[in-house]
Amino acid sequence: MCTLEKRGNILYLTLTGEDEHRLNPELIGSIRSALAQAKSQAVNGSALITTAHGKFFSNGFDLRYAQAAGSAQGAKDRLMNMVELFKPLVTDFISLPMPTIAAINGHAAAAGLMLAMCHDYVMMRSDKGVLYMSELDIGMTLPDYFTALIRSKISSAPACRALVLRAMKIKGDEAVQMGIVDSIHANGEEAFKAAVQLGEDLAKKRWNRKAYSEIRKSLHPELCALLGISDTVVVPSRL
Repeated sequence: MCTLEKRGNILYLTLTGEDEHRLNPELIGSIRSALAQAKSQAVNGSALITTAHGKFFSNGFDLRYAQAAGSAQGAKDRLMNMVELFKPLVTDFISLPMPTIAAINGHAAAAGLMLAMCHDYVMMRSDKGVLYMSELDIGMTLPDYFTALIRSKISSAPACRALVLRAMKIKGDEAVQMGIVDSIHANGEEAFKAAVQLGEDLAKKRWNRKAYSEIRKSLHPELCALLGISDTVVVPSRL
């Protein structure tokens, strides 16, 4: 599942185990619980880093879990349930009152890539791992909030087309050029170190956590509208 560890002002969310970290109801619930705990521990100057064990950051929704329903309709119902369960997880990340950084340790596909892109910053290893939106290849449309998240995070129309209309498997150097990730690093350990360094640098700013959350939300109006997130005005306690 996942763990949450606090060291200083940095909170570390780790998807544990050596599997593909497929997003089924159990894992989605576990991540949401960890984020609720992180939110309760947040102070001005906190930051969150998310990473995973093994070869995968996350390989998307758990299609084996869906197929285990035993019928085509049951599989469809389970898949759509995961789509609905993942939506408030995106809300949790977009509303989190601290900077967030994803250190992608391996492959990130479909909803697993969306999980990474929920973060403010994304670091990726260059030696292994690809980013991949598989929906076109499996014959599935994108949930509306997936599309809004992609549009809000990737400013290049050609990059968006390559990701979702060509279903490209994108390596680290291409991901930087396309604006999907912020930086690439020699291996997973170096990507994680870079995430920690950035987290520590951001934590030193000691920004007002509520103001940070509201300013982040203001950058993604279409996404927030689909998620049902409302704005809150934050002003300095002392003017």
